[in-house]
Amino acid sequence: MSRKIAITGASGSIGRMIVPRLAKAGVDVVLAGRDPERLRSRFPGHVITGYDDLADKLAGCDALLHLAVMNNDKDAAEDAFRAANVEFLVRIAEMARAANVPLFINATTVRALDADVTDPYSVTKREGEAALAALEGLRSVNLRLPAVYGEHFTGRLAFLNRLPAVSRGPALALASAFRPVVSAGRVTDAVSGLLDGEGESEILVCDPQEKNPVYRVLSRGLDLAFAAAVIVLLWWLLALVWVLVRLTSPGPGIFAQPRVGKDEKVFTCYKFRTMQEGSPQAGTHEVSTSFVTPVGHFLRKTKIDEFPQIWNLVKGEMSLVGPRPCLPGQRELIEWRRRFGVFRCRPGITGLAQVKGIDMSRPQALARLDARYCALRTIILDVKLVFALLLP
Repeated sequence: MSRKIAITGASGSIGRMIVPRLAKAGVDVVLAGRDPERLRSRFPGHVITGYDDLADKLAGCDALLHLAVMNNDKDAAEDAFRAANVEFLVRIAEMARAANVPLFINATTVRALDADVTDPYSVTKREGEAALAALEGLRSVNLRLPAVYGEHFTGRLAFLNRLPAVSRGPALALASAFRPVVSAGRVTDAVSGLLDGEGESEILVCDPQEKNPVYRVLSRGLDLAFAAAVIVLLWWLLALVWVLVRLTSPGPGIFAQPRVGKDEKVFTCYKFRTMQEGSPQAGTHEVSTSFVTPVGHFLRKTKIDEFPQIWNLVKGEMSLVGPRPCLPGQRELIEWRRRFGVFRCRPGITGLAQVKGIDMSRPQALARLDARYCALRTIILDVKLVFALLLP
């Protein structure tokens, strides 16, 4: 099936990496830029146009990919960023709408997800996303990207070009364990998928950390270090809590419950019992707090009830940070997590959703935030979430 896409800002670093890949995949490409002659010299054989004439070239396009941006490496006033990242974005989007282009793909940044990041680039990218969402009559998707790399590295990854070729792979794995990155190939695949009708209103594309050996080793080390610290330093507290639970209400000190883990495998999750024996087997938000014991209220408030899960850490069934594991009977949440690919992540004692205050009573919102964590997880993010758990 023939596919056709118009791309703005193709002379930028991302465009230079993905245009040849899209063309190789059989996609008919129309390129637009401020300097058409520069585009012709870089991309011979493609349809080239300036922005003033772009509307005439959009006929038959299945999508418009907007890469034109004032990036965060520019030293400019916020108004200049706003003109490029908001006003120009809306102009191109309105052009696509007038030409009846079925899909507008807005390449944006993972930085815009964090409202605490207030540099002009991130602020105006958020404003651009909001302006695009308010534009009626146009289907739009935010293609959210971290640093993109290809055969050569640009931006924050440019230092890798100075390394011997044999060491660039290991160095990239080390760098990406601390900052999210994505290959140009994955970006191309995401765009191709959108052309084929796949995807939501937001697509977050990153290299998967489960395939990064550096992240896996460091993450596992963090899990085991935490478990060892709790056992060595807080064994007396664990013993005391177990005794208090046993003495203050009938039933066992440790509560064991089946949960859905990585790859949808069911495992037994351990916690200090905080509810009366015989309480309903359901999510916390589905059970009345009247079932919670007096000691249980304190344990939940201080999160001490989670400490027995260090055994799940040791066994590798859970991580310190990850999506909270759900019950096998929470079918709606399981379906949303399956849809967003959350089950490729090992579940955690704490996670991004817990820090953001999203619980299992909102399954779709929870699954989306879980998927965001799975895409963006790094050692830096994991450490931040651990501190949010310990120092709320």
